[in-house]
Amino acid sequence: MNTAVTADAPAVVPPEPDLTPAEVVRRAETLAAGLVARQAETEQRTYYGADTHEEFSRAGLYRILVPRRYGGYEFGAETFLRVTMALARGCPSTGWMYCLGAAHALAAASLFEERTQAELFAGGDFISPATITPSGTARRAPDGGWIIDGTFAYCSGAPYATHFIGHTVIEEETADETAEPRLLLFVAPRDQWTMLDDWGGQLGLKGSGSHSIAFRDGRIPAHYAIEAAHLSEVDVTAGTPGRTLHGNGQYGGGPLSFMLLESAAVAVGMAQGALDAYEDLMRSRTTIFTGTTRAEDPDYQYWYGHAAGMIATAEAALLHAVRQWTELCARAPQDFTREEDLRLATICREVLKLAWSAVERHLFPTAGSSAVRAGERVERVWRDMSTQHSHAGIGVLLQSVATREYARVRFGVAEGGHS
Repeated sequence: MNTAVTADAPAVVPPEPDLTPAEVVRRAETLAAGLVARQAETEQRTYYGADTHEEFSRAGLYRILVPRRYGGYEFGAETFLRVTMALARGCPSTGWMYCLGAAHALAAASLFEERTQAELFAGGDFISPATITPSGTARRAPDGGWIIDGTFAYCSGAPYATHFIGHTVIEEETADETAEPRLLLFVAPRDQWTMLDDWGGQLGLKGSGSHSIAFRDGRIPAHYAIEAAHLSEVDVTAGTPGRTLHGNGQYGGGPLSFMLLESAAVAVGMAQGALDAYEDLMRSRTTIFTGTTRAEDPDYQYWYGHAAGMIATAEAALLHAVRQWTELCARAPQDFTREEDLRLATICREVLKLAWSAVERHLFPTAGSSAVRAGERVERVWRDMSTQHSHAGIGVLLQSVATREYARVRFGVAEGGHS
């Protein structure tokens, strides 16, 4: 993939210029092995520890999607999703929090102009939760910027965030009840908002750092906002500022499908973690009736083999989907249509279903009551995946809204059923 930099770009060298995608994935897998024993601690804290955060930073994990122009590694979507899978396999909460914080470097590098990007990525590491549900309000500041007020829920990655990306409604100077509300997509630095202590009481993903954040007269400059834009519906067929600036098609890819690829990668990693735990049980536990190890028992062989095949298929579909995403990015901008964006979303839907079914139908019911006590690894994955499926973007948007929209776009049918 071309990563040309314009001649006037500042020369910012990443911390490890020779770091490779394979090495950063290997580092993530090594770090993930140490996360398993810290899952309860992470849940109690409601986010992963400061030492883990520092290890991620040293390993380069927060720069995978940051453009090289600004000292990032620009490794691409597949490397990022492989790192996400590895971390979620070790600790679902950690994988979720990492992914939904670091992933939005791609959106920032795609949608905002050069001036904005230079400021956003000045620190190198970029961690930004993003929410797609509009909350709060924005009004014009005297200097032409924006003043943001409101509380934004489910901001995964907030504890160590450098920024926040959100959607809000623009306050109109003159009231018109018949007019559609105008949306504002914006990015705000960490010093403009406050993280609330309101996470950890949920069924699962208790350690995902999905706290709410609050703005009280938060101020952002005008070039930190895009009017009438929604991250899940951005039309990239005419190109994007980032695609032009960085000479790299990945900064002009379909935003909806990439968001869902993130969720699918977390799901596959979680399911792999459950399979790891089940394998330990296969080797260490005996059956009630025969006294043999579970690994020698035909029923457990069946349950393990069935789940393993489903999870392997989910991983294969995910990796093939991200390669399709990357290949589309490398083509002309007009090739990444809304139809392609939605088609890739439907693959993510099936990946999520396969990973969940493997755990919910085969691993959790047969692991044994002692293996699903509170705090046990299989029990935690079941809670975490259940919570993932309660997410509106997965349980509602992906399963129904996006599915119907794909068919409408494919057949040229307007919403409501008429061509």
